[in-house]
Amino acid sequence: MATNKETIFLPLEGVESEHCALIVDKGLSAIKGIESHKVELNNNRANIVVNDTLAVSEAVKAIKDLGYGVTTIKKSFPVLHMTCASCAISVESMAKSISGVVTASVNFATATLTVEFLPNMTDAVAIQKAVQSIGYDLLIEDESTQQETLEAIHEKKFRTLKIKTIAAIALSVPVVAIGMFFSGIPYAEQIMWLFSSPVVLWLGKDFYINAWKQLQHRSANMDTLVALSTGIAYVFSIFNMVFPDFWHQRGLHAHVYFEAASVVIAFILLGKLLEEKAKGNTSTAIKKLMGLQPKTVTVIQGDNSEKQVAIEDVHEGDTILVKPGERIAVDGIVISGSSYVDESMLSGEPLPVLKAEAEKVFAGTINQKGSFQFKAIKVGKETMLAHIIKMVQDAQGSKAPVQKLVDKIAAIFVPVVLVIALLTFILWIVLGGNNGIVQGLMAAVTVLVIACPCALGLATPTAIMVGVGNGAENGILIKDAESLELAKKIDTIVLDKTGTITEGKPEVIGIKWLKQDDTAAQILASMERQSEHPLAEAIVKHFTGLDNISFESFESITGKGVIASTKGIKYFAGNKKLLSENRIVIDGSLQIQADTWSQEAKTVIWFANSNAALAVLAISDKIKQTSIEAIQQIKDLGITVFMLTGDNAEAARSIAHQVGITDFKAEVLPQDKADFIKELQRRGRTVAMVGDGINDSTALATADVSIAMGKGSDIAMDVAKMTIISSDLKKIPQAIRLSQNTVAAIRQNLFWAFIYNLIGIPLAAGILYPINGFLLNPMIAGGAMALSSVSVVSNSLRLKWKK
Repeated sequence: MATNKETIFLPLEGVESEHCALIVDKGLSAIKGIESHKVELNNNRANIVVNDTLAVSEAVKAIKDLGYGVTTIKKSFPVLHMTCASCAISVESMAKSISGVVTASVNFATATLTVEFLPNMTDAVAIQKAVQSIGYDLLIEDESTQQETLEAIHEKKFRTLKIKTIAAIALSVPVVAIGMFFSGIPYAEQIMWLFSSPVVLWLGKDFYINAWKQLQHRSANMDTLVALSTGIAYVFSIFNMVFPDFWHQRGLHAHVYFEAASVVIAFILLGKLLEEKAKGNTSTAIKKLMGLQPKTVTVIQGDNSEKQVAIEDVHEGDTILVKPGERIAVDGIVISGSSYVDESMLSGEPLPVLKAEAEKVFAGTINQKGSFQFKAIKVGKETMLAHIIKMVQDAQGSKAPVQKLVDKIAAIFVPVVLVIALLTFILWIVLGGNNGIVQGLMAAVTVLVIACPCALGLATPTAIMVGVGNGAENGILIKDAESLELAKKIDTIVLDKTGTITEGKPEVIGIKWLKQDDTAAQILASMERQSEHPLAEAIVKHFTGLDNISFESFESITGKGVIASTKGIKYFAGNKKLLSENRIVIDGSLQIQADTWSQEAKTVIWFANSNAALAVLAISDKIKQTSIEAIQQIKDLGITVFMLTGDNAEAARSIAHQVGITDFKAEVLPQDKADFIKELQRRGRTVAMVGDGINDSTALATADVSIAMGKGSDIAMDVAKMTIISSDLKKIPQAIRLSQNTVAAIRQNLFWAFIYNLIGIPLAAGILYPINGFLLNPMIAGGAMALSSVSVVSNSLRLKWKK
């Protein structure tokens, strides 16, 4: 992004005419912070001059909202050397300041920077250099090796931290013992100095190095607070040890506080160690998913010989042999053999699924006792498992709306604490009497020690990490933190019928011809082959083996059916509305049969030429076994359930009655679904839409929370904020309860983090001293500070065990 005036070039997509260019230009004119703008149609780019850091992201959003695209790259990079929430704010601010960066977001809990940038203006290396300039680093290796490298770095960091923590505690114990119980022994102060120096100067040196880097960039973080507090206590103690007479001449005793300096560092290192271990536990879901893919596979060569190859060397079209008990390596279609496959790690469903010829298999699932061969269809980053891992990572790295407020507080937290510490010192000097300087200094040190921005920074992201991970383990994929937070507020759920309430496997169960005609059957089958409607497949399947007919014209009318012409005659296939609009005569016998089928909850399809109806077909789609129970569970949560379908009113009423839905709408077009959701939203409802098909994508995009069925279309899953992998409606109440538990954990975490600081800082400043003489010991403050972060992470981890 930019500071002061800067020229930015936005690469445009879909701007193919001067009219499009004018629309984009007009959209840019409404954005604050853009001084001038020009759309260069021939160069496919917008040239904008900005004076505000937010203008670039606003411009990109505005262009996308207008229906055009901006070529951006979105990547996530692990951030190294962050120690607290303020560090995350520093890295995020630095990334946002880079010219060409559209959005940047740092998640402290996952230690990742998610950045969207313009590839024509910046790249990963430039972003890394900017982050390095403020004392942090990014890991920008290839994604396949990035995770392994990151694991190795974290493992090494954890081992080093463990050694430092043990050493700091071991060296601090004698210092505390002498300071509290044996202060009268000879050379007590010198022995304390000897033991505390390695803790402060060696084991705690990173605090001072990082604080200095922050100072060079005029910022401050937790390291600043630790370095100042322990540094002041250590230097002040050395001064008192070397020049005790300075205080004796003023009638005061020269105290040393070596134990405070060393114990505070020991406690903070211990807190960090426990925090790292707990944070590691919050990401177990993603580690489990990553561990699902085998490293090698058995590929069948051209001469039918078997060859073990690395997973990276598998290509689309390869034939892979799966033996009993083996994990399936990539997505594909079974070409020979059959077996039961355990898909619980993806769908959350415990029962194995039979996989025979032409059935799809997915990477990460486990073959049971049989053996089969399959053709690789999707490999590498294209597999369903890879998409799940990426979706979980993106969701865990996203920020909940409440986090934006927390980030603002975290950004000013450390400077505010520094001011409070300084004020504390000044007030003690003014009001503290003879011992005011010493007590004021120790009170200021205690304020610096007890203040903890980390608890605030960890409150939301750790709960989101565990919540999203928990969902993934149960077959519920959540796209971002906002939808996880919003799901708690759902009071209305709109369900599509086909593929959502029903199996989504329609079959033709009856056909009545006015006059049996093989040519007419061929025409009907050929028309349905070109139709994109979910029911068309059932008709094509019913007429298997009939030759295809080419048409002079073909038109698909959304929500009604298809019209085609051959040999100068028009043919119609669709619902009754299509026939009525074209004034086509329906014979009484066909109408009676259609009415009978409608009353039996069958979907009725008409086939006609331009004069009269030629046939009527009945299509049936079984209700899913779990739908009735799931809908009852949703209603038990106090949520209103609506069913929308393009089907006829009789069939819709019958299905709704069977599953216990009282509110439904039939013969609904895709746009009508979106309009119905908008109407509910206007009434103040928080609406979730559940669908599985391309025709549901507009409604899914309109809803507050969109939920796609995993066995449905890719477009529906791309649009939706949540995906139910198994397509089982019973997962929806689970998702809502998961949202409720996660939001409750976030609120508890934030409450604890705020209350801890609101109570701790005044206590540390000595607010109780005039009342009862109580002054908080810096050592106890260090322990409390360490525990605050650990308690927040531990509370988030409780989500893992909640049902």
